[in-house]
Amino acid sequence: MSDSAYLRFFPYEEPYPNQREAMDRIANALSRGQDVLFEGAPGTGKTLSALVPALEHARENDRTVVITTNVHQQMRQFVEDARAITRSEPIRAVVFKGKSSMCHIGVDYRECQTLRDTTRSLVETESDRAELERRQQELLAESREGNDDAAAAREGVMEELDELESELQDIESTNVCERYHENLTGETDAFFEWLFDDVRTPDDVYEYADERGLCGYELLKEGMEGVDLVVCNYHHLLDPTIREQFFRWIDRDPSEIITVFDEAHNVEDAAREHATRTLTENTLESALNEIEEADDSRAEAAKNVLSAFLDALEETYEESFGFGAEGSIGDRWEDVSIENDDRRDDLTLAFLKRYEGRGIDVETELAVQLGRALEEEYDRRYREGETTTRKESQTLQAARFIATWMEEGTELGQYPVVSVRRNEATEEVYGRAELYTCIPRAVTSELFEEVASSVLMSATLRPFDVTTEVLGLEDVATLAYGMGYPEENRLTYAVDTPPLFASDRSDPEIQRTIATLLRDAIRFTPGNTLAFFPSYSEAERYHQRLQGGIDGGPAGTGMDGDDALGTLLLDRPGEDAEDVRRRLVECDDAALFTSLWGTLAEGVSFDDEDARTAIVIGVPYPHLDDRMEAVQNAYDRAFAGASRGRDPGWTYAVEVPTVRKTRQALGRVVRGPEDFGVRILADKRYTSADMGKYSVRGRFPPEESEELIDVAPEKVKFGMLNFYSDHDAYEGSPPEP
Repeated sequence: MSDSAYLRFFPYEEPYPNQREAMDRIANALSRGQDVLFEGAPGTGKTLSALVPALEHARENDRTVVITTNVHQQMRQFVEDARAITRSEPIRAVVFKGKSSMCHIGVDYRECQTLRDTTRSLVETESDRAELERRQQELLAESREGNDDAAAAREGVMEELDELESELQDIESTNVCERYHENLTGETDAFFEWLFDDVRTPDDVYEYADERGLCGYELLKEGMEGVDLVVCNYHHLLDPTIREQFFRWIDRDPSEIITVFDEAHNVEDAAREHATRTLTENTLESALNEIEEADDSRAEAAKNVLSAFLDALEETYEESFGFGAEGSIGDRWEDVSIENDDRRDDLTLAFLKRYEGRGIDVETELAVQLGRALEEEYDRRYREGETTTRKESQTLQAARFIATWMEEGTELGQYPVVSVRRNEATEEVYGRAELYTCIPRAVTSELFEEVASSVLMSATLRPFDVTTEVLGLEDVATLAYGMGYPEENRLTYAVDTPPLFASDRSDPEIQRTIATLLRDAIRFTPGNTLAFFPSYSEAERYHQRLQGGIDGGPAGTGMDGDDALGTLLLDRPGEDAEDVRRRLVECDDAALFTSLWGTLAEGVSFDDEDARTAIVIGVPYPHLDDRMEAVQNAYDRAFAGASRGRDPGWTYAVEVPTVRKTRQALGRVVRGPEDFGVRILADKRYTSADMGKYSVRGRFPPEESEELIDVAPEKVKFGMLNFYSDHDAYEGSPPEP
């Protein structure tokens, strides 16, 4: 391969200088079988920098590139890039989503599996009948010509046909999928021609199939064999069971796959989520009801072990309630502390105390066996049309969880948790047991080891050594490119406001200082402002404060004295990110108040006039609860030898993710070489002041730390006025300081 052979996949005239260098280095790393950690500033073309050399390597080595993200907006960008590539160098690309978003008849995975089996049996039997019918017609013709052997043979064929007719009647009375039947019996070549004529989205496939009575999901699976590129969500790679099937659909061995992870700073949390297992009180109760109806010798053992675990779960959370605590429980899961330093957790101890029987391991295994038998029976009933939906065995789910709880509850990186919440319909409180996975490399290391190579890219992937250790990577090439745009187009302040520790957030003087800084930042921004806070509640606090005036002015005016602030928008939990973004960019003088832990702090672009200023209020440490303490403790034990004098628990679990969140928020503005804007970090901990363990400036990459200018809060407006005036950004006269 020549040095620039990969450029055939580059869809534009000329790459940026950093893009060309990045593509060279990634191409070399892939040729050596290395994984790549790639950090690039927002808007610098990371996707093509990784995708172009990966596609060239795959083409030359008969491999498939799988590019993945957990950000919906980025999925659309992948499609646009793939479409641009295929117009200059044709590639066969598939964009894949989960079955639930593509099913035309609304069945779950297991029901679909059963429907596929019965439909395939129907089609095969119909095919056999057609073949026998053709044969009997041939023999009939021969017998009419006086061939006695043909007449005798025809009698045997007719008997087989009668048997097949009876079999067909039985199958036709079962549940089948008419759309999948059309896939198997109709003409589908036109679909695959259409599919690879461009890069089609799952919505495109759904619409095409829906109009023609086909199953688009199954057709898409068939079309994945040996393609050049697959675009998918994280869970297709991070869930081991799904990954195995997914690679089988692509018809590739894992060693023939190159994975490209976008927004890779999120892989840690996503892997942790995929590895975590839960069992609710409701599932246990459903399992026990299921066991009561089972006529099986194993039912008594299953009931014994599941009822003991249910009683222990109820006892554990009820004993944790202090006076009046139960009445304050809402409809969101709230953790109950059950861990003990010197022995097993409270739930396990309560389970051991309540259980009486032949042995937990023995009876749990019998419960698993019973659950499997029930699964087979449910499958048979659905397959034969006795039921219209396919049930899943709650006994199997509960028994498997209990077995895992007892086997893995003491393993490094597994944290046992009990949570409670209130059922909105019944107003009753119920519980959940959970094995929370603290160390994600138990999930990720297997993936990165089995595939040919992986490229992990993000605007906030450093420090690379932390990423390498946390995800379990081995032979790694690293490359990082800072913001290559003109430095004079951005101004970055570290403002010496009081540190916004959780215990100080209600302090009136601190609130006034923050509110005044926000007012100044919004007033002196010629356009829209993004204001990020440690939580939605803090965003709402300051949104209300500025709406009513810093000193309690007229509510809803957005004014303090005569200083108009324009439109003040508040983002709330659960709101659609694109809708919130649209509301902001439709304005030309607005401020959006949101949480750094929400959906707008990353993966959403605010180019040029969409937003000029981004301000981060406080250091957005995650909620330091028992779970976070468990993660810190697990990292302390797992990485003690690799910490090089650092506190690995605090660094890996708290500090690094927090700084990444902050850097992601700052990256929402100044998205291109002609773009300009101001970025503000408001908290003393961002400044060069020595705050001990809580100073975070040193956790920023060196070139970003050097750009931070320490400034007093009252000076910010003057700096912003000068910066935006130098860029002729104000229409008319600028605001008065």
